[in-house]
Amino acid sequence: MKMTFKKIATAVIASAVICSTGFLGCAKKSAAGNDKEILVVSFGTSYNTSRTITIGGIESAIREAFPEWKVERAFTADTIIGILKDRDGIAIDTVQQALDKALAAGVKKIVIQPTHLMSGFEFTDLNAVAQQYKGKFDSLVVSAPLLTSDGDYEKVSAAITKKTASFDDGKTAICFMGHGTEADSNSDYAKMQTVLTNGGFKNYFVGTVEATPSVDDLIAAVKANPAYTRVVLLPFMVVAGDHANNDMAGDEDDSWKAKFLAENYEVTPVLEGLGQNWDVQQIYVQHVKDAVATLSK
Repeated sequence: MKMTFKKIATAVIASAVICSTGFLGCAKKSAAGNDKEILVVSFGTSYNTSRTITIGGIESAIREAFPEWKVERAFTADTIIGILKDRDGIAIDTVQQALDKALAAGVKKIVIQPTHLMSGFEFTDLNAVAQQYKGKFDSLVVSAPLLTSDGDYEKVSAAITKKTASFDDGKTAICFMGHGTEADSNSDYAKMQTVLTNGGFKNYFVGTVEATPSVDDLIAAVKANPAYTRVVLLPFMVVAGDHANNDMAGDEDDSWKAKFLAENYEVTPVLEGLGQNWDVQQIYVQHVKDAVATLSK
């Protein structure tokens, strides 16, 4: 069963420096680094195991790279926050709550690192919230989503093809399910496809569950090559949550697995989110490094 979280904002720039001046004379470094914080902001997921190894994996990689900084968590999906609280007794802050806590704790410098894949509606909303805190911290910067620069696309291509190399046998179509969006950033999926194809990975296909390319588009592309007898399905999402488990790998007639099975392919779903890929985690770490570097300028 799908859970759709549609936003109505418009996409903005990939990263936004909200305030990067005025801290050199007043920010005092504490022994525990309590005046410096990296707030990792994710959409969130109610799938506990996937959350631990994907979102948690990214947070752990950032924490390891920045031992002198506090690393905190916030989710943007109110529905997910509510499910975790009611079902599991797990309290996750909204972005506003996390920023208010940081102010109350005396944080001076803060980097907001989204785990969003692209600068779509969720990223737009995050920037809008961050703007409300302009001037409240000595310095605040919103870092970049996963797919921002051309180099990011190349790194993600290398990461996912390395991870799936064992399936690359000339008879297998490796299909990734992205979420899809009505924002202009939906074109990022086509760009990812172009990078993969131009890199020689012609048996890799990127589609979406809620936009284009659709699963039907991918089926047509796979059928165009009679050499393919097997299809491997993976989420092109940070987490392997509801969409991955149900829309991609579920048993209902409209799932990607069911549709490819109906075309007589052998189908292997792999429920691994991008966030548990070490190489992908390091892209986020680099984005944090880039954001931190702006704070000293």
